[in-house]
Order: sequence, then structure tokens, then C-alpha cells
Amino acid sequence: MQYIPSSLISIYVLGALFFIIAFSEWLGDKPFFKHFSTGLLVIILGALAANLGIVPATNPVSPVYDAIFAYLAPISIFLILLSVNIKQIKLAGKPMLIMFLIGSASTVLATLFSVWILDAKSFLGDYHHAISGMLTGTYIGGSLNFNAIALHYNVAKEGDLFAATTVADNVISAVWVAATLLIPTLVGKFWPKTVQIKSTESADEPKHLILDEVEKINVKELSIVIFIAISAYIISNTLARWVPFIPMILWLTSISLICAHIPVIHKLKGHKSLGLITMYLFLAVVGTHCDIPTLLKDGTLALNLMLLLTMIVFIHGILIFTIGYILKQDKDVVSIASQANIGGTATALALAKSLKRNELVLPGILVGALGNALGTYIGILVAEMLLKFG
Repeated sequence: MQYIPSSLISIYVLGALFFIIAFSEWLGDKPFFKHFSTGLLVIILGALAANLGIVPATNPVSPVYDAIFAYLAPISIFLILLSVNIKQIKLAGKPMLIMFLIGSASTVLATLFSVWILDAKSFLGDYHHAISGMLTGTYIGGSLNFNAIALHYNVAKEGDLFAATTVADNVISAVWVAATLLIPTLVGKFWPKTVQIKSTESADEPKHLILDEVEKINVKELSIVIFIAISAYIISNTLARWVPFIPMILWLTSISLICAHIPVIHKLKGHKSLGLITMYLFLAVVGTHCDIPTLLKDGTLALNLMLLLTMIVFIHGILIFTIGYILKQDKDVVSIASQANIGGTATALALAKSLKRNELVLPGILVGALGNALGTYIGILVAEMLLKFG
């Protein structure tokens, strides 16, 4: 067999990963696959490609995979967080903010209780604290936090565990979308009457906060965005070496949030699209780490994960809706705040529109953005608590 240079193999692998992303985007528009997120499709197709020998699996590991884990994945977190502007959170209004924060606290309590009562360490082993942190993060502000915490604790390289957790999360999140749409109707007979909330913003205005927005990109602005992202990565690594008790991913998150509040940086075009592409590259590589026969064989892990995630979301729901009722909050506000926690910005927006509460679209998007900002910090805090005391 003719020798193929390793550099050429690396270029082939990178091209194949980009094809997987493009095919996942195309597939996600088809009727049957509309219920799957692009991220999940990317993981599944990456796993199929690796197990069929189309791209290398983990033995030997491609240098492309190592580079994506080490550099592009953290940079994707930085780029996506540039969309968050905490100054705008006040536009969400007190009721939505209060219920969102109550929902976040409910997630923390639900995670700690569920991990304890189910003895998660017995089936998650040494990664029980990391998975608990990932679930806390994602059920406060969405999958961005899930991925950031997975990167910090190297769970992303445990392909089978990461994939099983992702699948369980997607299933439970989809069920919760239906639940938050149904609950306001079911409790309508005894819950205080819904009150229309006046909004100073049009429901169609906040589209710039949604990550899948189509951007008009130019070379100059994209080059500046890439320069800023690489600089932030270098600075974060340096600070993590100087102050080792603060993880690099938290330095990077903090720098990104600071940059997001500098108007000249926040307005740059290209960071959303580039952030999504690099995030999907990371997820595709996660897929290549999945040993599908082993994953399918380990049904006990999947069942235990489903039980753990179901309990977390169920307890979160019980707490937020009970407290919302006691505080006499609008039931739709409670439902949308809960959805912003569990599903993130996009599903909060979709729920507000499905409930025909257009004046709650902007508040839902804004608290979802707040969840993006807070989730990684709180998730790592929970993980470290469990590592030390659990």
C-alpha cells in the first residue's frame, strides 16, 4: 500500500468533519429529523463515520481531534458568549427574572438531591461529579454550559458516556418542552388569571440574540473576531497557570462576557456563525469517540442516566411551579422561565410563541442569555462540591 502522509490524512479528516456538519444541517430540515437538534445529529453521524472506518476512531487518535479538543472547543465557547449582553437582562422584567433565578436554584437542589438519592457515583464512577456539573449547567442555561463543563473535566473524551448523557438530555428536554406547553392549560382552573405584560420592545426585535442567526460576514470583521478569540484563549491559559485554583474555562467565560459588553466587539459580525461551526466540530469529534456496540450493549447506564435526568427535571418543575403559584406569578411566565432553564434561549422563544404570549418572547430570550452566562460557573461549583464532599 502506498504511504499516505499524515498531514494529508489530517486534511481528509478535517474535510470529513465539515461534511458531517453540513449533512447534519441538511438532515435537520427533513420531516423525520426535525425533532433532533443539529448537535445531536452531528454526534450520531460522527460516531457512525468512526465506527464504519470513514474517519479514524480513537485508536490511534487523529491529531486533528486533539487540536479541536484543546483549542477550537474552548474558543467556540468564547465566540458564542459574545452574543450575551447582561445589560439587556433588565428588559426581561422582575417576574421573569425572579422565576428564572428560582428555577436555577431549583435545578441545583434537584441535581444534588437526585445524585444523592440515586447514588449516581455507583453508575457514573469517577465522573459522577463532572456529569452532575454538566447537568446543572445545562438545566440552568442550555447546552453551551454542558459542553464547557465537559471540556473542563475531560468528559468529552469519554465518548460513550458523553453520548449517552447527550441522548438522555435531548429526550428529557424534548419531553419538558411538551410539559411546559401543557401545564399552563392543566392548571388554568385554579391558577390566578393570566395578566398581559406590556413590553417596550417588539417581539420581532430580539432576533440578534438567537445563535442560529444568519450573519452578513466580511473578511475584516471575521479576521478581527478570530484574533480576539485566539488572544482570549492565550490570556485565559496564562491566567490559569498564574491562578491555578480558577479553571481556564472560567477565565475564558469571564473574558468573553467582558468583551460582549464592549460595543465595538459585541457588534462584530461572524462570531455567532464561527462559534456554531467550531462547536459542531467539537461535537463531531465527540461522536468519533463513541464505540457504538459498547454504547448499545450498556443498557444499564442509559437507563440510570434517564432516571437521573428525569428526576432532576421533575423536581425542578415541582419546585418552580409550586413557588410560582405561592408567589401568585403568571403561570405562562413560570412556564417560559422553566423552559429557559431546561432548554435554553431557542425553546423559551418557541414556547412563548406557542402560548401566544408575544410580549414574553423578549423576556424569555433574555433570561436564556443570562443562563448561558451563569450556567458554567454554577455547574463547576456543583461539580467541585460533589468532588470534595460527595
